[in-house]
Amino acid sequence: MRFTNPHQRSPLLMAYAVLVFGFIYLPILVLIVYSFNRDGVGGFPPRHLTLAWYRQLFSDSAIWDSVINSLLVAAASVALALTLGLLAALALDRAKFPGKALFRRLVLLPLILPGIITGLSLLMFAVFAGMQLSLLTVFLGHGTALISVATTELFAGLQKLDRAQEEASLDLGGTPWQTFWRVTLPNLKLSLIAAGLLIFTLSMDEIAVTFFLIGRDNTLPLEIWGRLRRGITPEINAISTLIFALSVALIVIWYRLRVRTIGTQVQELLERP
Repeated sequence: MRFTNPHQRSPLLMAYAVLVFGFIYLPILVLIVYSFNRDGVGGFPPRHLTLAWYRQLFSDSAIWDSVINSLLVAAASVALALTLGLLAALALDRAKFPGKALFRRLVLLPLILPGIITGLSLLMFAVFAGMQLSLLTVFLGHGTALISVATTELFAGLQKLDRAQEEASLDLGGTPWQTFWRVTLPNLKLSLIAAGLLIFTLSMDEIAVTFFLIGRDNTLPLEIWGRLRRGITPEINAISTLIFALSVALIVIWYRLRVRTIGTQVQELLERP
């Protein structure tokens, strides 16, 4: 009987992987290259590289106002979604109550609902409540729509949590509140960071919900969408390149924190008698 070496590379599989990654990342590479192209979006390959589009971008107050609005909304959405998502995850993992199965499905419902449905329903609620459309309604919309993301990530973290540490804390006289702050929450640090980064990214990228709830101000995705209606400009390529660089930096930071946390946990296990 002949066995296949699991470490042997398949040329067909390698070619397929190259095609998939090329399909995903080649457009991003083209976008980055054209952000330095003096001739704009025309003419390939680019012949004259310049930083003029970045200088023009940094002097564009409208874009930077929208960037600040997006950052404020995203940061506030992270705080709201993590707080409510943590409570929902704790309820799903620790509590027993009637209708728990239905509650689980309702919490996860925004993950499968189209953004246009979520945005329209939140708009109708804001009108019913007499709220004026502004960045506040956008923040409330993003925060509530992304609770499901936080709940999913934190519930998975709670499932992996070593309950023996919490039991030891309670046996040693710690109150449930002290145990939560000193044992449970620190052990969820990796899940909180991962959920926070994902929520921040999704909020910065959200268009459908923002479109229905925005007032006079603009967020960055809506500012870019409005300018794209007049045609693609290298200035948009430049801001997109900066966003991509920021996203990569956040992923690297999260990865380093994850590696450091896992290394610390392994070291603690090795030092146990």
